[in-house]
Formats: sequence, C-alpha cells, structure tokens
Amino acid sequence: MRRFYRIDKIGAMSQEGIHRRDVFRTAGTAAIAWTAASYSRVLGANDKINLGLIGCGGRGQGVMRTFQKTEQVNVTAVCDVFGDRADQAASRAPGSKTFGDHRKLLEVKELDAVLIATPDHWHCAIAIDALNAGKDVYVEKPLSLKIEEGPAVVKAARVNNRVCQVGMQQRSGKIYIQARDEYFRTKKLGKITLARTWWHGNGAHLMKAPERMATLPSNLDWARFLGPVKWRDYDPQQYWNFRAYLDFGGGQVTDLMTHWIDVVHMFMEEDGPISASAAGGVYHYKDGRTAPDTINVLLEYPSGWTGTFEGTLAPGIKGEAVEMCGTEGRLWISRGKFIFQSAEKNAQPVEVLSPRDQTIDHVENFLDCCRTRKLPNGDVYIGHRSAMASHLGNLAYVQKRRLKFDPQREEILPL
Repeated sequence: MRRFYRIDKIGAMSQEGIHRRDVFRTAGTAAIAWTAASYSRVLGANDKINLGLIGCGGRGQGVMRTFQKTEQVNVTAVCDVFGDRADQAASRAPGSKTFGDHRKLLEVKELDAVLIATPDHWHCAIAIDALNAGKDVYVEKPLSLKIEEGPAVVKAARVNNRVCQVGMQQRSGKIYIQARDEYFRTKKLGKITLARTWWHGNGAHLMKAPERMATLPSNLDWARFLGPVKWRDYDPQQYWNFRAYLDFGGGQVTDLMTHWIDVVHMFMEEDGPISASAAGGVYHYKDGRTAPDTINVLLEYPSGWTGTFEGTLAPGIKGEAVEMCGTEGRLWISRGKFIFQSAEKNAQPVEVLSPRDQTIDHVENFLDCCRTRKLPNGDVYIGHRSAMASHLGNLAYVQKRRLKFDPQREEILPL
C-alpha cells in the first residue's frame, strides 16, 4: 500500500493508511501525561463538580437547571455578554460569581467543568480556551460554525486529556440506545437504503426582539457578542434571533438537522457523507434573515444509502422525527417514542415510549465521565462529524451545487 506523509489542516502529521478519524478516536484513550494545568483536582465518586455556565440565554439556563437537578454539581460561576442574562442565571445559582468575558471565568481555578451555550459562532473558540485551561466541557450543538473549526477542538480535548461532550442528547437517550441495539446492530431492518429526517415549525427561529431591546442596553457588550464576526452596527434582531443569520449559526440545518443526522450516524455506525446537495430559500419570512426558512438536504454515504433532512418554518406543518427505511422493515423515532414496523405481512408494530427527557441522561453521562475519564456518549469527535455533515448541507445550499466530499481527509473534491 502506498504511504506518504502530509501536514493536515490542524498541523498534525498523518500517514496515508491511518485514517484521520482513527487518530482522533483513539487519542482520547492514549497515555497522555497530565500536568497541573490540564487537571486541577481528582474527583471522588461523591464529590460535587464545580460548574461554570458560559452563555446564559434560554437554552443555557435550561441545561444549567438540568445539571442542578442531578444534585452532582455546584454552579459557581456564570458568564454572558449581556448583564441582565448573567444576573438572571446567577439568581438561580446562589453564591455564583458573574462575568462578562469567558476568559475571566476560566481563570477561576476551582472550576472543574463548563457548560457552553453561546451562539454558534463562539462555540469553538470558547471550547478550546476552556480545554486549554484544564476544564472539562459540555458544549451545545453544533460544535462548530464551519467544518474547518472542528478538528482544532478535537485536538484540544485530546492533547489536554479533557472530557468534551457535545449536546446531542439522543446519544444518551434510553430509547435511542435500545433502538440501536435491538434493531440496527441485529440487522432486523435488513439493508437500510434511506434515512429520512424532518423538523418543521420550530419557533426558536422566529423569535422577535422585544421592544426594550430596540436600542443597545448599556450592559450588553455588542462588540464582544460579535467576536470573530465582521463588524456591523447593533441590530436587536441579529442578537435576539441569531439562528436566523448565517454569520452566527447555520439555521435549521445545524440547529435541527445536526440532532437527527447524529441519530442516523449512531444507528448506521457511519458518519462521513461522500456527497451533499440542497435546495431551499427564504420563501416567506422576508425579515432580513439569511438562513433559509425552508430547506431540503440530501446526503449520500459510502456504504450505499442516503440521508435526508427537510424543514420549514411555515406554520402549516409541525413536528420532527427520524425514519429509517430498510428492506425488512422501518423504524420511526422521535424524542417521545419509537415504532418498529416489520415488512412481514400482518406484523404488528412495536412501540416503545421514552421514560424521560434525554438531556438529563446526557448530563449524567458527562458527569460520570468527568469522574471516570472515559469518553462520553456524545464525544467531541462525534459532535464534529455530525456538525460536518450538516455544514455540507449548508455549503451545498449557499453554493447552489452538488458537493463531492472525501470523509477521511474531510475535503471537498472537484466534481
């Protein structure tokens, strides 16, 4: 087999025949020397974990409360560029310190871990800073704003020997694990040829900035909010509904499709598309948004199947699910239940209900890994690959063309 060496996008030397994905997957279990900077203290089974929250919006505070419900953490620090939100989060975490700059929060030596729930354009930079500061990280999906950002976060987690969980909570959900083990690992659906996913009518993408935000609040650091994004004057809608703008997030594709394509990757045990195409547009909500209000994505995978996503914000249709279609049956799954329907004549469907919200399962898995140092269910590499698949859909949409992709080198190829 031909072998040659090259320097990849994150500056690490790799060898032909050793897949990039295998390097990232196994590095987390390698014997990496721990330094004082990379691990502040050894946690016992009953020790509470000191947690910091970075990004105190609705999702951030919601997941913070889930952490608190486990009774395994002390939320000791919160951070947001908007003082009102930081104060609100602090009121729900008595005794916590407030910050406006995440770098100051990361200087708190007693912190063991951080929860990152900022807009997408800050995820990677803050995660890398936190990992380099020796903190374990729970970061909301999508891991990245751009494909090329992801490998640097994976590297930071591995080099610093940190636990990094991405908030794709289905990975820890009991019904998802049961469905994977009972129907996919046993091949009960036969050959899977199509994975359909959809998420319609998601109101988070239609939020309107309240009147009080019409002018820049004195305690909102607009420049800090923009961060790596090019300057523009304060726009309350871009702040309040960042998901509608491709400078700050990937719209429905990275916000919603990433959850579902990750479920598909989990079931299929394959996470690298070889092509992507998409169509859609801003068909109805002419409010200045740059992310499409209606989108269809089609991905093709090496072992011979396609994964699709469709989403519209139009109120005429609502709901979300994944449907796996095979030669011997189909499996439909949402966060509330799954239904298996065999292709055999007169077969009765099998329905299994979810016992509880998957977020608490995912949080508990993260906290357990903070103590055991195992890789979590939604490990950073998994999060990178599912974000990558979603980014390909958005790139195909923006460029108005079919993309050919090498999932091992993670490179777009000429057609």
